[in-house]
Amino acid sequence: MRLSPRAATLLAVAALPLALTACSAGSSSGTGGAGAKPAEAKDLNTGLPTGTRLKGALAPAPAFPAGLKLESDGSADTGSQFLSPSARRTAKPDCTRLGGTSWIQVTGYKGGVSFAQNDYANHDKTQEVAQEIDAFQGTTASSVLKQLQTVAGECGTFTDTDTHATVKVTGKSTSGLGDEAYTMTLTSGAWQNGTTLIAARSGNSLVTVLSTAGTDNGAASAKKVTTTVLAALKKG
Repeated sequence: MRLSPRAATLLAVAALPLALTACSAGSSSGTGGAGAKPAEAKDLNTGLPTGTRLKGALAPAPAFPAGLKLESDGSADTGSQFLSPSARRTAKPDCTRLGGTSWIQVTGYKGGVSFAQNDYANHDKTQEVAQEIDAFQGTTASSVLKQLQTVAGECGTFTDTDTHATVKVTGKSTSGLGDEAYTMTLTSGAWQNGTTLIAARSGNSLVTVLSTAGTDNGAASAKKVTTTVLAALKKG
């Protein structure tokens, strides 16, 4: 299953500057009287990379297996704007999201305050590698990663909505990738090849990669793309 980029979210971001302008125009006087200076709230996005910066850190074409090309409708990023953070949905996870791009949302988190993503596929769409980077405020990136471990347990098996096949999910902590990482493998007797999902944290950013490319459940290609992105993030 292939989920579309978060286009609706980006439309909301595009409307933000206009909303801020209107708000500023109607609030020229403060409530504290003449000369009063309102206290400035701490900007929790200070130091976080923008979507433009994250887009530049996405793995380039040479990092992907031969025969895979960039999907024209699979790219999205938040540009220079930041999204408003949202609380995690605590409902039971929709395990079918593990089979599509932006699979990070299976944790109940919509994503970071900034993000960039794209995906590559072969001609007949039988092999795909998708990458995404989300930047989070505070310690949320680490919380998302921990939640993935819970998801792996709750989604031990689920039914794929496309093939109606039973999918088995296994997960494990993974060393050597960023500050911390977690890997999930999806397999089914009805599939020719499984899927590897890797989530790796680098500071406040979380790199998530999905791969079905190769004959090893996408493991090697997923690791190569993840490693490439992490190296780009480290360079700053």
